[in-house]
Amino acid sequence: MKQDSGTTSQLAQDASAQQAFASYARPLIGEAIELVEAVHQDPSPEALHELRVSLRRLRSLWWAFAPLLDEGENARQRAVYQFLASAAGKTRDWDILIELLARHSGVRELIPRLEEARGETLAVSRQTLLNADVKHLLRDAFTRTTAELNTAHAPRIALRQFAFKRVSASKRSMKKRVKRASRAKRSDYAAFHDVRKAGKKLRYLFEFFGPVLKGGQKRTLKRLKRIQKCFGELNDTVASEALLRDNAALLAGAGDFDGALQWLDKERKRHLRVVAGLLR
Repeated sequence: MKQDSGTTSQLAQDASAQQAFASYARPLIGEAIELVEAVHQDPSPEALHELRVSLRRLRSLWWAFAPLLDEGENARQRAVYQFLASAAGKTRDWDILIELLARHSGVRELIPRLEEARGETLAVSRQTLLNADVKHLLRDAFTRTTAELNTAHAPRIALRQFAFKRVSASKRSMKKRVKRASRAKRSDYAAFHDVRKAGKKLRYLFEFFGPVLKGGQKRTLKRLKRIQKCFGELNDTVASEALLRDNAALLAGAGDFDGALQWLDKERKRHLRVVAGLLR
């Protein structure tokens, strides 16, 4: 959910970063609450994916404003968003595995059993989100953080200046991780995964702060989207392979389990070659 140009222009001209926080957070909180409610009505992969993305954006926003917030409270709020995203993500992981194996005709016999497991996980995800009282958690986070920023005695900082500093910090973090991954062995998946996470965070910051920064960001955003797509495909394959291995007993006799693993292994290696090429 994005701000209109009028709001962005007003923020750029008049607001401090502390004042601007609510304008960024309020629509994201509202969107996340709507998506949580939608997940209880709509069991589709799209609803869960949108919820997980929304919660990740919230976590990135709190990271962006971390220098202006109490360190302990900020870490607690970001941990809440991570917990909620993980609850939605457990079902989403099954969706991705099913989508991948559906492309390979030789292992489709596994899919009915995978769909059963997905349904069971969805029930747990829904109950977890319901028990967490997400609406209260998110509104409380907004209220507490907004109050802290409005009452803090720290000097006000212009939004444009603050945005430039946070985007620059995120760029440095990503550059460091790209350098490490470019030297890593193909077996060091963690190094490649760190690039994906850093790229995702930088992209969210550009989406938040891009309109108030000087100069266009279209080229950078285009490259970030390409990186995210390629690294995301690698992550989907790696996570699906791990999920399949972890549920070997559940899938016994349901189809060509070994064939599915072999196919995912080939896909993982193919995606690794692609992302390694991007880093050169």
